[in-house]
Amino acid sequence: MRATRCRPTCGSPILNPPDEPVFNEPWEAQAFAIAVSLEAKGAFTWPEWAQALGHEIKVQGARSYYECWLAALEKLVEEKRLLSEAERLARIDAWDRAAKATPHGHPIELKRA
Repeated sequence: MRATRCRPTCGSPILNPPDEPVFNEPWEAQAFAIAVSLEAKGAFTWPEWAQALGHEIKVQGARSYYECWLAALEKLVEEKRLLSEAERLARIDAWDRAAKATPHGHPIELKRA
């Protein structure tokens, strides 16, 4: 009997099949970019990010990977106080108003205050 070599996959990137997009929706790419940008600016470390994302994946159950990504991002922003409560509520209100003013099927444009 001849031994078969196994190649470890731990630490290897998880690649989508060539015919599948990396991001299914624009918001997924935006959430990804925001997290990368915040880490680069020192808002949190990658180990902190990994812990937050791992926790969300564990507790979110059947939600998509990027829904967990977004939930982890929101929690870190809150925990690190990167946004005041007033700013957070103002952004939620601005989003709600923009969404209501946007015809179905059109992209929502959120204007900076």
